[in-house]
Amino acid sequence: MQGQAVRFPNRKSKEFFTDLKDSVNAYFVENNISTHSNWQMWLKTFILLTAYLGAYALIMVGGTTGVSVWALLGLCVFMGLAKAGIGFSVAHDAIHGAYSPKRWVNRALGLSMNLIGGSDYAWKISHNIVHHTYTNIHHVDPDLEVTTLMRLAPEQPQRPIHKWQHLYFPAIYALASVFWVLVKDWKKLSDPYIGPIKKNHPKNEIGLLIFTKAVYYAYTIIIPLLILDVAWWQFVIGFLTMHFTTGLTMGIIFQLAHVVEDTEYPAPDENRTMEDAWAVHQLRTTANFSRDSKFLNWYVGGLNFQIEHHLFSNICSIHYKKISPIVEAVAKRHNVPYHVAPTFLTAVKSHIAVLKNLGTETQHAPVQMMAAA
Repeated sequence: MQGQAVRFPNRKSKEFFTDLKDSVNAYFVENNISTHSNWQMWLKTFILLTAYLGAYALIMVGGTTGVSVWALLGLCVFMGLAKAGIGFSVAHDAIHGAYSPKRWVNRALGLSMNLIGGSDYAWKISHNIVHHTYTNIHHVDPDLEVTTLMRLAPEQPQRPIHKWQHLYFPAIYALASVFWVLVKDWKKLSDPYIGPIKKNHPKNEIGLLIFTKAVYYAYTIIIPLLILDVAWWQFVIGFLTMHFTTGLTMGIIFQLAHVVEDTEYPAPDENRTMEDAWAVHQLRTTANFSRDSKFLNWYVGGLNFQIEHHLFSNICSIHYKKISPIVEAVAKRHNVPYHVAPTFLTAVKSHIAVLKNLGTETQHAPVQMMAAA
């Protein structure tokens, strides 16, 4: 809600958060390692960027030398997956300042968000500041306000179409990427508010947005239309396939962190103050999934360890698997919940169950308010 941020009584969890920070910090000190990236993270970055740019190059070459349109379509899917991986594993860490201790390195790698059609500046405000602070709070967390076609929180109005949202949600998520690059960032920077945050957007950031969007539109739309030996409708199918792949992949991964059966939707009181302290709030509203999957741990940049990410977004995602047991143990000591789904499919089923429940309720579900630990 514009101009109406909420407050957290952080003194309530001082003992818990101190124990949490000390325990996680001890891991890095005892093992003499940096909280930032390591060689595995740099290698992953190289692989993902090479995969994305390589797929694009192969499409450009193949589309002018008679390669099968089905092969080109497959490359569009691969490019979409690589694009999502860059968002997960490169841009996300860099924009959080977690990739490197050097600000210029984080900014440079954060611009990979612009390379794939987004805006590192808009993402930093919407995601880093607003979503990470006001997680799962209706009218404040922008991640809950996807579209009126989706009901993602119990305080949102229930519409007749929502009873089918557990069936059509893949189509909505698939559309997110193309909407993002064509509309969403422009809308954000044309509005002085992003969530409850009022910003006078710097002219240089607006200029950068215009320039990088123009570059993206040029290499993904204009140049292919000029040089590819395909019909215009075949290009449209390929373009949308790439974006639908990215949108569906990113949509599912991000929603599994907060819109699942165990997570809560706390609400502020009449003074706009939350019941729980911020750290406890994060654990009540966030969930991990599939912590033992080597592929997901690599591909989604630690986003299956969302609890650790929300509590320590300044720590590179490459370390989340190691600090996860530490965070879980501290949470248990202080009787704070630690939500985790054992597998990806378990988390997806839980997300679908929540969508079905929210879609069929005729009245707002009760908002969960828990006492602070």
